[in-house]
Amino acid sequence: MSFADLKKRSASIDALVSAAEQAGGGSAQAKTQSYVDERIWKPTVDKAGNGYAVLRFLPATAGEDLPWVRYWDHAFKGPTGQWFIESCRTSLNNEACPVCELNSKLWNSGVDDDKVTVRNQKRKLHYVANVLVVSDPSNPQNEGKVFLYKFGKKIFDQIMDVMQPQFADEDPINPFDFWEGANYKLKIRNVEGYRNYDKSEFESQSVLLGGDEDELEKLYNSQYSLKEFVDPNNYKSYDDIKIKLARVLGESAPMTTAEQVSLDTTAPAPSFKQEPEIPFEPDLSESAHQDTDDTLSYFAKLANDD
Repeated sequence: MSFADLKKRSASIDALVSAAEQAGGGSAQAKTQSYVDERIWKPTVDKAGNGYAVLRFLPATAGEDLPWVRYWDHAFKGPTGQWFIESCRTSLNNEACPVCELNSKLWNSGVDDDKVTVRNQKRKLHYVANVLVVSDPSNPQNEGKVFLYKFGKKIFDQIMDVMQPQFADEDPINPFDFWEGANYKLKIRNVEGYRNYDKSEFESQSVLLGGDEDELEKLYNSQYSLKEFVDPNNYKSYDDIKIKLARVLGESAPMTTAEQVSLDTTAPAPSFKQEPEIPFEPDLSESAHQDTDDTLSYFAKLANDD
């Protein structure tokens, strides 16, 4: 869709809400993976865990129907001390995933320790969208630039809330719209050890960049495609994931040639877009905390469907 088409047929709120409902509410990490993906914006928090920024969510890019994607991944350390960090194949139209299948069996085993294991290696939900950073006091060099922003269920729920308000005195807002959208004030607090976004809010509707169509078109053309996050080519096969899972869990499994190369300390280090924060620091996001019940219910459903 061109910029001209975007203005003519600004995405309807009903269409976005419908798409979210049909999806049940995703990327995978990109096929080539670096420890720092400069396309991705991350909020900065102080020592107390507080952070603030103003973002503007941007519309769907050319050739894409929705302004966001949704995906799941797994990131945990096995008893061998090795990390398992892989995109969950359920992100691909709910395809089978060896980790989810294992989790389903463990969750329904009746053993309490198995439930602890499932909570550790459950799939984690992520959304990705293009954003314009309007204000970033901790990193002012980011202001006025387009980034990809990864966020969780809590922020996505806030987006859905403004698109379908609950009260009669509130008008629906499409936060992804250039002309009738609204800036998002991201307010992060540390509440009981988790990142909390309850104070975050959308401002009143406003025209982005004063409605300057030349600037808006430049902005539109500078957005990143989201297709890579749900491209099956960027996911490992079911069998490859099963082999890696067995090795991380200390079970007997053959090692593929590619995996042997990856463990060769003399080989050049691979370039990863998947970032190391997940395994090397605790996940303190409230979205990860809140998503637990939904994810564990999914494992129970898998078992009942067998």
